[in-house]
Parts: sequence; C-alpha cells; structure tokens
Amino acid sequence: MLELKNLSFGYKEKKTLKNINMSVNSGEVVGIIGPNGSGKSTLLKYMNLILEPEGRIFLEGVELQTLNLKEISKIIGYVPQNIQVSSFPIKVFDVVLLGRRPYIRWNIGEKDLDLVSEIFSLLNLDDLSMRNFNELSGGERQKILLARALAQEPKVLLLDEPTSSLDVKHQLEIMDIIRNLSREKVLAVVIVLHDLNLASRYCDRLILLNSGQIFAMGTPEEILIDSNIKTVYKVDSEISYSKKTGSITVLPISSY
Repeated sequence: MLELKNLSFGYKEKKTLKNINMSVNSGEVVGIIGPNGSGKSTLLKYMNLILEPEGRIFLEGVELQTLNLKEISKIIGYVPQNIQVSSFPIKVFDVVLLGRRPYIRWNIGEKDLDLVSEIFSLLNLDDLSMRNFNELSGGERQKILLARALAQEPKVLLLDEPTSSLDVKHQLEIMDIIRNLSREKVLAVVIVLHDLNLASRYCDRLILLNSGQIFAMGTPEEILIDSNIKTVYKVDSEISYSKKTGSITVLPISSY
C-alpha cells in the first residue's frame, strides 16, 4: 500500500498542494482528476520525490524519504506527460532497457535482456523493438515509455495523462493495458486523467482535486455527481450510466 500523510507543497502562504492524505492499494487503479491548475501533475511528482514535499510518503510501511534514488527507482515507475524526443537515433529496445539502470552494476546481464524481451511480448510490442524511438507515433511512444517503467519492476506505477495526445483507439488500448497490468502484476497504479469518462470506466477510485486540495475521494459513482462537477469544473452536465461499459458517463452541457 502507498500512503501519503499530510503532504503540502509550495512557499509560505502560497501552497500548490495542501494537506493531502490518501492511500493506494496494490492491484488498484486510482485516478487523479480535477481542472487545470488543481495540482494533479504536482501531486504525481510528489509521489516520485521529483519534488521534495512537506509531509511523509510510505510504501508498505517504509518511508520513501529514507531511501536513495536507486532504491526509489526500483519500486516506483513514472511515465511523465511530456516526452523528450532526442534527435540522436536510439532503438526502441534500448529505450526500454534504460529502465533496468537501477539494477545494472557493471554490465547488462542476461536477466536484464530476458526481462525486457518478456515485457515486449507482454505488451505486444515485438514488432517495434528494432525501430528508432523518434520515428514512432504518439501512441507507440506511450506504450514504450510504459514498457520502460515496467522494466524497473516497480510496485507502484505513476502515469501523468498517458492518453492526452492519443486518438480514441489508442486511448482505449493504453487504458486496457494499464488496468490489466494492475491486476496481473498487482501494481498500485496512480493515473492523472482529464477525460472523466475514461476515469470512470477504468479507475477503481477517484481523487478529485480543487485548488490544491482533495475535494472528494471515492468510487467513480460517488465522485462523478452533478454537484461535484458543478462546483469544481464550473459546468452543467448530463450524467448517465452506460450498460455497455458498466460505468458512469459525463456529458458537459454548458459552462458558467
């Protein structure tokens, strides 16, 4: 279990995040939702200790702030929102192999190569392994960065808007992969999403942020209600239940 206790971030009276208390269970997908500027991406960087927070973060009872960077990289996989593409050609297989850096002391071993090959097979990416990373589409790059995070053999997977630049087909593919991985590998998954319908369909629980604070926390059915949408997003919406997906659907009608 990942636990955040009394986390805050910012300077003096201007706090980007304020008094965040939450937990994520192994095998669970928790979605972070909220309007622009509510602190979603900042919260994710907190969990990975990219930013140094006030407060404490625990994984299975161990305080993360007591671990070094290599130890943290072995237990937390992070897929950022912005993908930096190098003009220098690098093979896709080597991009994923970079996820093994926390484990490699001197040379790349047979175990490292075998594990990366297994991940390519698991995600059906074998056809991409020898291509140049900077030649891939946005959807393909997202899958490769997810594969790199999995190569770290993490217990926690953090994803910052992995569907933001993808078409509908690739959005569903990525979200299916993420949900299946959380179950099969018993990962605690935290994912920042803008699309409320994807969040409703794929997340076990949602955390709704507003102005750097947790406004509401619970199942999609508990969180995606008319009063919450109006207060936080400042829109009127039509909320219904889809029998085909088995999830809540939010249709924005008008802003105010």
